[in-house]
Amino acid sequence: MESFPVGVMIARGDLAVEIGFERLAEVQEEILWLCEAAHLPSIWATQVLDELAQTGVPSRAEVTDASMAVRAECVMLNKGPFVDRAVRVLDDILRRMEHHTYKKRALYRRLSISDALVTTSG
Repeated sequence: MESFPVGVMIARGDLAVEIGFERLAEVQEEILWLCEAAHLPSIWATQVLDELAQTGVPSRAEVTDASMAVRAECVMLNKGPFVDRAVRVLDDILRRMEHHTYKKRALYRRLSISDALVTTSG
């Protein structure tokens, strides 16, 4: 946060109110892409493992949702009597998902427009 005193929080509930449920997953993904392209930190705040933090047992949907958090720089958990367990489970999920996610690459694929510019100017 030294370079940019700003970050983007992805809050599913607020986002759904604004855009509707139909495009929710798509827009969440686009926000993550935009943050990555702009080198801005993103905060995944979608009631991650909320049922686990409250009752001690996660829902299947929560575990899948938590796996998307690997693409963000920060994950927000809600408090509850089992929040310590939620932190451990989230840590385990994120460590496993890191092996499946390619994020923040220094080199991106070449854009085809750049090839056309090189051949016409060279």
